Amino acid sequence: MKLPLWESSEERKRNANITRFISLVNERYGTSFTSYNELYDWSISNLTDFWALVWEFCNIKASKPYDTVITPTRRMMDTKWFQGARLNFAENLLRYRDNRTALVFKSEAREAVRITFAELYQQVARLAKSLLELGIKTGDRVAAFIPNMMETVIAMLASTSIGAIWSSCSPDFGIKGVLDRFGQTEPKVLFTADGYFYNGKTYDSLERVTGILKELPSIKKVVVVPYVEKKPDISQVPNSIHYQDFLSNEAGLEIQFEQLPSDHPVYIMYTSGTTGLPKCIVQGAAGILAVHLKELKLHTDVKPEDVIVYFTTTSWMMWTWLVSSLALGATVVLYDGSVFYPHSGALWELTQDEKITIFGTSARYLAELEKRGVKPGKEYDLTHLKTITSTGSPLSVESFKFVYRDIKQDVLLSSISGGTDINGCFMLGNPIGPVYAGELQAPSLGVNIQCFDPQGNPVVNQKGELVVTTPYPSMPLYFWNDPNKEKYHSAYFDVYPDVWTHGDYIEITDTGIIIYGRSDTVLKPGGVRIGTAEIYRQVESMSEVADSIVVGQDWEGDVRVILFVKLAEGVELTEDLVNKIKTTIRKNTTPRHVPAKILAIDDIPYTISGKKVEKAVKNVLHNEPVPNIDALANPESLELYKNLKELQS
Repeated sequence: MKLPLWESSEERKRNANITRFISLVNERYGTSFTSYNELYDWSISNLTDFWALVWEFCNIKASKPYDTVITPTRRMMDTKWFQGARLNFAENLLRYRDNRTALVFKSEAREAVRITFAELYQQVARLAKSLLELGIKTGDRVAAFIPNMMETVIAMLASTSIGAIWSSCSPDFGIKGVLDRFGQTEPKVLFTADGYFYNGKTYDSLERVTGILKELPSIKKVVVVPYVEKKPDISQVPNSIHYQDFLSNEAGLEIQFEQLPSDHPVYIMYTSGTTGLPKCIVQGAAGILAVHLKELKLHTDVKPEDVIVYFTTTSWMMWTWLVSSLALGATVVLYDGSVFYPHSGALWELTQDEKITIFGTSARYLAELEKRGVKPGKEYDLTHLKTITSTGSPLSVESFKFVYRDIKQDVLLSSISGGTDINGCFMLGNPIGPVYAGELQAPSLGVNIQCFDPQGNPVVNQKGELVVTTPYPSMPLYFWNDPNKEKYHSAYFDVYPDVWTHGDYIEITDTGIIIYGRSDTVLKPGGVRIGTAEIYRQVESMSEVADSIVVGQDWEGDVRVILFVKLAEGVELTEDLVNKIKTTIRKNTTPRHVPAKILAIDDIPYTISGKKVEKAVKNVLHNEPVPNIDALANPESLELYKNLKELQS
């Protein structure tokens, strides 16, 4: 019998937002639910009632109410949500205008600065006026090539307040990576900083911006935020202006929030592009609001008194998710820089100093923290911390145990998972339920997720494909430049008829959900399906291994498993270590999981958003081109995998 690592106290259950929501369901519909599972089953069986109640419970502001919650169509991908409503996305995030702290910005190279909700509103009002005077109108695209800083949030809110569509790339992208994205969507305004800091070094952005502008004629104005320097030289950047010079000087402005249809585009998100040109995913205002506020309020238990941080770049969907916390009155902490600079506990020092209650990060960060021997719970005052969320890749059993052993015993650890595609999550936390090692707590309310076998049959306690069988408010409206929705359909609906196939290899257990990795990188030696995360969990728990990547190599009519290990400092890949790795994998998984070859490598390729790219390595091993290398944080690492003699036999 599995024992939970953590269970919610009765007091916490009593005070949870989701408990109030369950009471509202019971009162409104005559039910007598007491558990999450009962609520979940009701939510997927009564989609219209559930999402209507989410709209009400999260107090979504609209100048005109919706006529219908869901307007069914022949295809799931064409479903309409909250038709008839008129609203503004930014108005919902700017509903609080008091003197509580709205934003805190901390850089690895700068002291923390903060603004109140009242100040945020005024900053947005001044910038919105400037954009209108520039001629920006509803439907125009505004883009950002900028760090995770205060001005980024202000620019997004100002843009969406007038009905412009927002998209962003973090400044560590190369010129081609930016052009692959913004070149498709043709923004009129570009917000940028003069540079950024990372791991104690300063990086210039303006030279790359100049290169971007040569290939992006749609840009009419470049607004430069001073960050690295107080008054950077922008003379070489065409059509540029300093942020303060662009900002309207008028005081006491009122924002004229453009009232728009529920499906008016608010964000264009970009896929990582490691399998081709990035897809430009267009997402609607009402759908994003309903999903984000439901996930933050019910699953993450965000309240006005909370202080929330998520370590993210402006390219990642988690940035938009974090910023939506403003709509719930929480204080949002923005961090820019390396999480391990100037020391390995940098984020935990920030958590202590800002009294952060909800801490969001990646599975990779938690694993690295343990390897570095950092024990945040012993080194910092984490009294206020109540929730840790982790995403980006599956969180290992070892990392679950590390959190409860070395960070905090009484904390809700929510391993969450979703996608850029929906700008939200399919699996999330449950503040009133137990936490089990290696498992995501619960399916997302209102999302009918299932695990399908290859024949399309739903299975439990068996590995299979993550699918969604009913529509979800934040599913894409469409892809940019995809008028017949052909790319959209092929991305999600080609595997099973009218069922969203997400591309994750999962198992639904009696107590939660396990993710085994991306289904398109599932290994199939001898025809047996193996998730890469199953191997990572074993290998990366070993002190000798700093990181690893596993791929399948086509070999003699079959597939053989190849494991590359980046070794800890001072460690060599001896025959004894190879045998230890193989024994550990065989003992804790199956003989099929044991790699045919184990090779030492100096670097592991990752996307800029921190995900391993097994497909890129596999392409290199098979002498196939790697699309959109600019999506990688360290593309030079792929050279290490070329023409390896050890893989010729």
